[in-house]
Amino acid sequence: MKTQQSRNDDGLAAVVPAPAPPQVIKRRRKPLTWDKVSFFGVFLGLPLAIYLLFVIWPFIQAFGYSLTDWSGFSPNQNFIGLENYVKIFTDDIFMKAMSNNIVLVIFLPIITIILSLVLASLVTVGGSSKGQIKGLRNSSFYRVVSFFPYTIPAVAIGIMWGQIYDPSGGLLNGILTGMGLDQFKDFAWLGDKNTAMIATMFVIVWGFVGFYMVLFVAGIKGIPAELFEAARIDGAGRFRTAMSITIPLIRDNIQTAYIYMGILALDAFVYMAALNSGGGPDNSTLVMAQQLFFTAFSKGQFGLASAMGVVLAVATLIFSGLVFLVNRLTGGDKDVSL
Repeated sequence: MKTQQSRNDDGLAAVVPAPAPPQVIKRRRKPLTWDKVSFFGVFLGLPLAIYLLFVIWPFIQAFGYSLTDWSGFSPNQNFIGLENYVKIFTDDIFMKAMSNNIVLVIFLPIITIILSLVLASLVTVGGSSKGQIKGLRNSSFYRVVSFFPYTIPAVAIGIMWGQIYDPSGGLLNGILTGMGLDQFKDFAWLGDKNTAMIATMFVIVWGFVGFYMVLFVAGIKGIPAELFEAARIDGAGRFRTAMSITIPLIRDNIQTAYIYMGILALDAFVYMAALNSGGGPDNSTLVMAQQLFFTAFSKGQFGLASAMGVVLAVATLIFSGLVFLVNRLTGGDKDVSL
């Protein structure tokens, strides 16, 4: 035992024991029990195994097929290296399809999210500027009506809008000509390369804006009403309130919506195939997924189609990574203090 000296009030030295150093308590690792093993096996091991089997392994297989000349209908798979990738990046049709996907990725998420945010703000905090913070009158009705298109299958939406855009007896041309706009008589919205992509994008936005509106409504409902009341007292307008309060506090919702809409824009197969199965005039609405389908099932070139699928998957991963990176660089990873 260590001792140390101390002096009392009379100046006499006294020997007192030194305080013992703190003891390090070692935690004993609890033995694994059947309950723990079964829990990890069911809730961690099983989902991981399913993910590896049905997601990772097919992607590895597709990459392997992309290095061969496999036709898809014969057992012969001759290794040709990166020849398929050289073909697709020197193919004007595939590059046109890729450029169409890039256009969709740029415009579809932005348009859909902006419209959804506007509608969500109107039905939650866009009501009277006096009294309690509330949405527009009959906001529940607007919410249901806006969400309704999302409940319709994509194929049905494509067929329905294909009839609306019909140049001879379509509803759209009938309305426009009835308003005196005779230049739209027999106008082929999906048959003109200048309007085919715009008309198709409108259909996709129409089908998804209600879903993301509901997503943003849920996020806005989680914001304390006192913040909006304080902004109103400070004289902030609706636009300023949306930019300073609403958007920062539902930033995670917006990021999720942007990623999902971007993935949809990189695919867009169902809508494009339903509205313009041949890729549109001058391939103006052709996307990579459509070209992949044509290459595999019409031309019988599964190796080349697999290379297109790998490019599409890598493009999706790059897009998602860019969204996360931009969100992080702009301060999205920091908590917003209320």
